[in-house]
Amino acid sequence: MNASSQSVLQPGDFAVRELPLAPLEAPTAGTLHLWYLDLDRLGTPLQPGAGTAGVASPGPRLRRTVRRFYLRLILGAYLHRPGKDVRILRQTRGKPVLDAQSHDVPLDFSLAASAGACLLGICVAGRIGVDLESAGREAGDPVRLARRYFSAREADALAKLEGPRLQRAFMHTWACKEAVVKAAGHGIANQLCRFTVATDPDRPPRLLHMEGDGGAGWWLGRVHPARGLLGAVAVSAAVTCVKGFRLRLPAG
Repeated sequence: MNASSQSVLQPGDFAVRELPLAPLEAPTAGTLHLWYLDLDRLGTPLQPGAGTAGVASPGPRLRRTVRRFYLRLILGAYLHRPGKDVRILRQTRGKPVLDAQSHDVPLDFSLAASAGACLLGICVAGRIGVDLESAGREAGDPVRLARRYFSAREADALAKLEGPRLQRAFMHTWACKEAVVKAAGHGIANQLCRFTVATDPDRPPRLLHMEGDGGAGWWLGRVHPARGLLGAVAVSAAVTCVKGFRLRLPAG
């Protein structure tokens, strides 16, 4: 998909990739790979297909372990090694990164989760951040939250809206800002007000301004990987092509 003309991905834009994964080619500069995983359907490493009829889905406490398993599995496919051999470190402010001394493929990645679903973004140029939210989630007093955490420009734009339009615009803005913060490698505290994104959910997302950066070199995209889910992706570099993948168990 040409990212310059289309920065919104729908469920049909995600190509199916079945387990077990064959070795994968890393994205080229300017290309972004997005993976959608329905963990309740994929199940756990010891209980595949846990979401199928008659088999219990993994609980919240187990989902974190399952997310890590599939993260390593996919990264390992790009690195052409078993997932257990993938070494992940955390930067000073918490952003997970590949250990550059152990892996010579310069992948940057970001993982986000919403209940039993998760979204994984991978690129080789720039830093990436993704967020995933329930599209039906409603915030209590969105304007008050925007005045407290967002930039003045964003808060003023949201204050002009009411009801469902306000809720939808707030969640769009929140997801985009979460993605930018994760890409930049900063914590959320005192960071959301330092940059401005476009708040209109009916237009392609954009980073309008960032303190100390300007934001001109960033790319933002909106993702709807499945019904009821809203995702956002931010990359601190130009993106010209986005490829979406959906991981699933073998048919039959």
